[in-house]
Amino acid sequence: MTTAPASPLLQLRSWMWLLLAILCAVGTWTYANRVLIPHQISDSAVHGTPRGNLSDLYPRWLGARELLVHGRDPYSADVTREIQAGYYGRALDPDRLGNRNYQQGFYYPIYVVFYLAPTIHLSFEIVRKGFSWVLLGLTFAIIPLWLRVLRWSVPLWAQASLVVFTIGSLSVMQGLKLQQMTLVVAALLAIALALLVSERPIAAGIVLALATIKPQLVCLLLLWLMIWTLADWRRRYRWAASFLLSMAILCAAAEWYLPHWIPRFWQALHEYRSYTGEMSVMDELIGAPWSRVLELAAFAVMIGACWRERRQAVNTHAFKFILGLVLATTVLLVPTHGPYNQVLLIPALLIMLKECRTIWQRSVASRGLCVMTIGLICWPWVSCIALAGLSFVLPQETVERAWAIPFWTALQTPLAVAALMLVHCYQMTFTAPARPDAS
Repeated sequence: MTTAPASPLLQLRSWMWLLLAILCAVGTWTYANRVLIPHQISDSAVHGTPRGNLSDLYPRWLGARELLVHGRDPYSADVTREIQAGYYGRALDPDRLGNRNYQQGFYYPIYVVFYLAPTIHLSFEIVRKGFSWVLLGLTFAIIPLWLRVLRWSVPLWAQASLVVFTIGSLSVMQGLKLQQMTLVVAALLAIALALLVSERPIAAGIVLALATIKPQLVCLLLLWLMIWTLADWRRRYRWAASFLLSMAILCAAAEWYLPHWIPRFWQALHEYRSYTGEMSVMDELIGAPWSRVLELAAFAVMIGACWRERRQAVNTHAFKFILGLVLATTVLLVPTHGPYNQVLLIPALLIMLKECRTIWQRSVASRGLCVMTIGLICWPWVSCIALAGLSFVLPQETVERAWAIPFWTALQTPLAVAALMLVHCYQMTFTAPARPDAS
């Protein structure tokens, strides 16, 4: 682990950081329970929009039960109606005004059913409660895992503060409330990369294959790792061979249970996007066609950075920096802009925290981007604390009207983080050679 001096931001008194982290977490969760959720309930009652258990696990769990117990196609219209009946308490008519954007179905690769197989004979309420604890445990583990990937040794109090900040972030709060599978994927990616930097490539390949239950979140990372592997195939092929073999086993087993599932999966994804109108961060911020141009530019710049650093060893600073850059770019380009996806920004944010002194001293542009990014990151905490406090003194209706304020920076944050990573990556590339972390 690196023995370099701690980031200046971590050199303040330990109790101050821990107290601030607890304040932010309490503010975010109080806002959720006293402002956000009451607003959603009242808004649903006024507009007659469906509101059910809001568990992202439920469609996957019901689809797994129907396939493994009854042999039914989880992508079929009949199972979709049953998913909606359980999720919302009634099946939805997609042609009815207000229902189309709330469609729910089994929109995952079929092999996700193998992960849920041990739970299909239990009631969903038991599964739901157990899954909440699993998600919480995985989220607690993300920070220590990424610190291990970065080879950054920080005091125990600092790790505890970072974990509490993470649990108290708006994106993680939303992911935990919705039981979003994105949190599972984020934890699996952290585990896989911790195994990779610990020179356990075979295990890393297996875990990366397990993370493909949301392929849109892992495709850019896999692209980077493939570029990196092909640059030194003889030394790096083991993780790739393990990954490909694991994927072959998962897909073959899925094909055995549901022949020709891949076309059905892609059709389900197409229907999901047409129902919900989900868009990427750039689409939501700028709108087509300029968003497409900027997305292509961001992708090209990311690929250029990956290509330049493809020969770096797994223990180099440059390799880990590219990991953060690729995951930050993923949040920008993935065709959904849900704030819960921003859990993938954690490695980039940790790198920025570790390198804050270097980033600040690079240039005026770096300093400006740094200040703007910090402001965007802090805004949800500040506004959540304010709204949580006001919820105890102002009328409920008044506070609920301001429910959206903490989300004002939800779209700008991943753009700022990715931009700061890109600027620092290029400055680092052209001003200094890659350096291995001290052990």
